[in-house]
This record gives sequence, C-alpha cells and structure tokens, in this order.
Amino acid sequence: MLVLGKQHIFSKLELETLQKKFTTIDFVEYKEIDSKEVIKQIASTVTKKEKTLIVLNTQALVPDELLRYLTKLEQEGIQYLTIQSFMEKYLYKCYIPPNHTDISFLEEIKPFNLFERSIKFVIDYGITVIILTLTFPFILYAIYRIKKESDGPIFFKQKRLGQNGKEFTCIKFRSMSIDAEKNGAQFATVDDERVYPWGKTMRETRIDELPQLWNVLKRDMYLIGPRPERKVWTDEFEKEIPYYNERHIVKPGLTGWAQVLYPYGANAYDAKQKLMYDLYYIKHWSLWLEIKTIFKTIMVVLSRKGV
Repeated sequence: MLVLGKQHIFSKLELETLQKKFTTIDFVEYKEIDSKEVIKQIASTVTKKEKTLIVLNTQALVPDELLRYLTKLEQEGIQYLTIQSFMEKYLYKCYIPPNHTDISFLEEIKPFNLFERSIKFVIDYGITVIILTLTFPFILYAIYRIKKESDGPIFFKQKRLGQNGKEFTCIKFRSMSIDAEKNGAQFATVDDERVYPWGKTMRETRIDELPQLWNVLKRDMYLIGPRPERKVWTDEFEKEIPYYNERHIVKPGLTGWAQVLYPYGANAYDAKQKLMYDLYYIKHWSLWLEIKTIFKTIMVVLSRKGV
C-alpha cells in the first residue's frame, strides 16, 4: 500500500488495522513537489512489490502527467483509490475532510427508508424480547446488588438527544454514586472513582445498559445506531464539528458500529472519529451490517471492554 499525500493523518488505531491487511505501508510526499519527482518515488516503490494499492490522500489537483502515469499503472493491475473510497472500503468509516467548506461527503447520508425502518423494527423487537427473557435473572440480581452496595435509586435517568435532535429520557442501571456530577457534567473514564464496585462490573459487562431495552420498546431508540449523547456534549462537539448533528437523522442505538469499532472517547477528536463510523453505518446500512454489529457487540461484552 502506498499513500500519496498527507491530507488525512492516519491514527494509531487506523494504522494497526491497516497493518493487518497490508504487508507494508509506504508514504510519498506530494504537496509542492514536482510531478516527475512524485512519479519517480512511486515507481521506485511499486517495482519492489507484486501488487500495490495507491491511495490519493491529497486535496490538491492531480496534474495530467501524474494522472496519465496512475492510469498506466492501473492497466498493469495496480489500483488507486481516493482517500474517501479507501477509508470506506478498508476502514469501514466515512472520511470527513478537515476543510469544513467541503460537505459533499454528506450528500449520500440519508435517513432510513420505510423498508429499512421496517426491517430494523422486526429485528429490534425480536432480539429485545429474547435478550429480556435470557437476562431476566441478571436484571433481578443487578437490582439486588445495587440496593446492597449503594444508596440511592436503582435506575439512572438522563435526557439524551434522539432522532432529529428531540430529547428523550434514557434509562440505565445506576453504576455511579448519586453525587457523581456534583461538579458538573463530565465523561466517564477508565477506573473512574465515582463508580462503586458492582457498578464497575455492570459497566464492564454492559449489564447497566439493559434497562435501555425499554427505550427500544418505546421506540425512542434502535437496538443498533449512533450512541445517544447529552445535549451539553453535542453542543460542544458541534462547535468543532459543524455537521456533528448529521448523526441525528436516525434514532440512536443501544449499541452501534462506532461503539464496537472505536474505544471509549472523551473529547471532540474521539467524537469526530466515532462520527465517521456512525455516518458509514447510516450510508451503508444493510441486514448484513446489522448482523455484523450484533456479533461484534457480543464479542465486546464477552471481552468485558465496557467503560
């Protein structure tokens, strides 16, 4: 794999994912460099490998001379992709350009149609009933342990943003002390001191999320979709990511594509990374993607990667 340009700076997580798919990853400078020099660097790289994928990771126009060379390489079996197509094909996320004036990537992000909503409705209700049936003993035990270990209510209720930015009351088992936000809203962290012992176990195993199945039955949420966020955070994220609310064109989910592919985030950078996965899920929704997300969620729960 050869990356031409530095429009997108690959994160450590992205590089780790790509290293599982490509034997080597080479980078070639592009900005303010003569086309002949760029062609020379590409040629010296592709001749050393049997197959090479070239990623056009640049905002600059591709000169005719370089374009003719890339076309010639394509005829020889060497594929080239734009950074947008590459990220969707190999990283399963939609590329968001750093230039906020370029919003062409949003053109194909549309709400689910009637057929897609119907399929999700059947999946949501069917799986929710199964989960409630299988986890009922755990729900009773969770209530018992919460009462035993921590003073305060069993359930934690909080306003979250749903479809089209409308707020709804999200319900979870309370995993933190009742004065967890006495100093104002803040993100949860690994080994958060506000979490009591049984609360930590619930977060690791996702047991604390089970009451949200009621939100799914009420149709406030999907089983799978973007994570429901608080307005205080979406307002902050929108200052740095003007199109952040694009994720609200569909209902949020108890789990989601971003939640199973990206670690827990606590800032605007993480929010943008997760948004890329959320937009991919909305753009490429299919029954197969729904099944993959469910399977990956099960793997996350079994590996106890909750926060």
